[in-house]
Amino acid sequence: MQVFGGYSGQAWSPAGDKGRYVLPPLFRKAVRESSDGRVLCLAKHDRWNCLTGFGLSRKSELEAQLDREEDRALARGLDFDREVRSSQLNGFVELPFDDSGRFVMPEYLRDLGQIEDGLYFQGGGRFFTLWNPAELMRMGDEWAAAKAACAALVAEAEAKGKRK
Repeated sequence: MQVFGGYSGQAWSPAGDKGRYVLPPLFRKAVRESSDGRVLCLAKHDRWNCLTGFGLSRKSELEAQLDREEDRALARGLDFDREVRSSQLNGFVELPFDDSGRFVMPEYLRDLGQIEDGLYFQGGGRFFTLWNPAELMRMGDEWAAAKAACAALVAEAEAKGKRK
């Protein structure tokens, strides 16, 4: 059995018809490894104006993450609403994708992530983020490398005529 190595790298995927997108090959391979098949989990990121994606293997980690977050909050004397946080972490949708990586994103997720003419994918270890480039460009300087990669990938797609 292969150990899942996480999500890394960057990619651009233009929007298709009727909410169809393509999970880029690098991410498709990682999601397959993480899901033991072709299931992409997507949700609204809890802090950033983007979506987050991962494979099914992450489900088993969520309860432990809740425990860690609750322990940290209590150690700092902060309130922690476990039910709300659990709903945030487990509020993802499971989307099938085909061998080419095509999947249909629900309209409510496109709206929440302000997704328009394509998706910028940014690896994040145990998850990856999916951005509208305009939203990514509003992020701070700590996102400089991601912004530069996104701009380069979008420009390359535009030069090839692949951006709507």
